[in-house]
Amino acid sequence: MSTISETPALGLTHLGSEDTGLGHRGPESKSIVVPYGFWLFVLSDMVLFSALFASYATLVNNSDGGPTTSQLFHRDLVAVETIALLISSFVCGLAMITAKRKNMVWTQIWLVVTGLLGLVFLGIELYEFGTMIAEGAGPQRSAFLSSFFTLVGCHGAHVTAGLLWLGTMMAQIWAKGFQPHIMRRLLCFSVFWHALDIIWVAIFTIVYLIGTLP
Repeated sequence: MSTISETPALGLTHLGSEDTGLGHRGPESKSIVVPYGFWLFVLSDMVLFSALFASYATLVNNSDGGPTTSQLFHRDLVAVETIALLISSFVCGLAMITAKRKNMVWTQIWLVVTGLLGLVFLGIELYEFGTMIAEGAGPQRSAFLSSFFTLVGCHGAHVTAGLLWLGTMMAQIWAKGFQPHIMRRLLCFSVFWHALDIIWVAIFTIVYLIGTLP
């Protein structure tokens, strides 16, 4: 009887080790691996922008006799730009909600609105860059302007990539529906877009608000 009673106990111990992750069960599913890998990418992007912020903070006063922040930046225009990106992030969240409910029409509508607001943001940024370059305040004018164009331009490049990604996701959802692998990609896009929003808030605060204080 003692031998029989010990056998289930060993079996329960073995099962318990598997349930707590101590047993070998093979590779994890894509639903775990893909978001985890993408979060690593987002964190590495944060490190990149941290380095760009540090460079800007170091060089912001090295204008070499050229125009400074208070002479170049217009808060009103940048405020419109910021509001457009903030609203686009909110609308992107609405798109995720409707996608989880498998509502094709509203998912596509919210994604279109997200893209349009992103284009507004990008258009204002390109206008600002073009105006500054036309006034002789291009990236080659001073170390300050080089760091400014690098920081803000890098964010703009990320927004451009995000818009291309958004168009691809809209086409995939329309053609294939809300399949699990497409939903994972849409989730990754949403995380990427929200991360760009957070980075821009930091840029707006450090470059345009604090930088233009008297």
